[in-house]
Amino acid sequence: MNTTVTPAVTKRSSSVSGLGTYLGLAGALLAMIVLFSAMSSHFLSYNTFTMLANQIPDLMVLSVGMTLILIIGGIDLSVGSVVALAASVVSVATLNWGWGIFPSAALGMLCAALAGTVTGTVTVAWRIPSFIVSLGVLEMARGLAYQLTDSRTAYIGDVYGWLSTPFAFGISPSFILALLVIVIAHALLTRSVFGRYLVAIGTNEEAVRLAGINPKPYKVLVFALMGLLAGLAALFQVSRLEAADPNAGAGLELQVIAAVVIGGTSLMGGRGSVISTFFGVLIISVLAAGLAQIGASEPTKRIITGAVIVVAVVLDTYRSHRAKRRG
Repeated sequence: MNTTVTPAVTKRSSSVSGLGTYLGLAGALLAMIVLFSAMSSHFLSYNTFTMLANQIPDLMVLSVGMTLILIIGGIDLSVGSVVALAASVVSVATLNWGWGIFPSAALGMLCAALAGTVTGTVTVAWRIPSFIVSLGVLEMARGLAYQLTDSRTAYIGDVYGWLSTPFAFGISPSFILALLVIVIAHALLTRSVFGRYLVAIGTNEEAVRLAGINPKPYKVLVFALMGLLAGLAALFQVSRLEAADPNAGAGLELQVIAAVVIGGTSLMGGRGSVISTFFGVLIISVLAAGLAQIGASEPTKRIITGAVIVVAVVLDTYRSHRAKRRG
């Protein structure tokens, strides 16, 4: 059974997990750092990089989940709203019900995982594109967040502040946790049967089915994991803002998809790397910080960021066509 799936997995995954891809992304990141350092005397500093590290944990964990979803050929546009929903649930449990930190956090993450499970189940059971299903979940999750908070920001205080408080070399626990998620997800994707099945599903789902493997539970599980990671991202945001904002996460899904695509994960499925995605997160975060430091206007920042995304998609399409010709 495994012999039917493994060759395709090895062939597709090796194209993105090789040293050349990592070096290319690292080179692009280094070039951006050099450019912004030349344009701003304040950019190249330890404070800049620790500030970036402590601001991106939510984007890091969300990008990990999105990488797995894109690998199986899906997409989830609801992650920003699910983050707001999870944060709202945490605020209600903490402020209104008097729950402790960990039960409230667990409930928020459970609700987020449930939202992801709903998206995955509807997508798989009725064979509806996840793009459409996640749009519906996006609206429902945002509406629930507004209802739970009465459309107002709920100030929780610093009970979760320890997650975002730097404790060593200016780095916060949330960044360490996000790195741990990346390490675990990378091992899961590259060293486990589960990871090989995900790549195989995105490469040729029918071949996986003919090999005697039911892809449905794997696909639903990936969407549930995306929801769980959205719940974790919500905790990171609550710890940093000391509040649950029902408007939080608006447009966050676009940043997540941009980071994943820049990292080289294919929008067509079957190809992706968590480590490459991490580079994508760093690239898009350094780009945003650098443009802000050189005084670029908001329209200019959006134009440049959009252009980078378009170039990444074009490169992804080129890589896919070249891989097909070689195949």
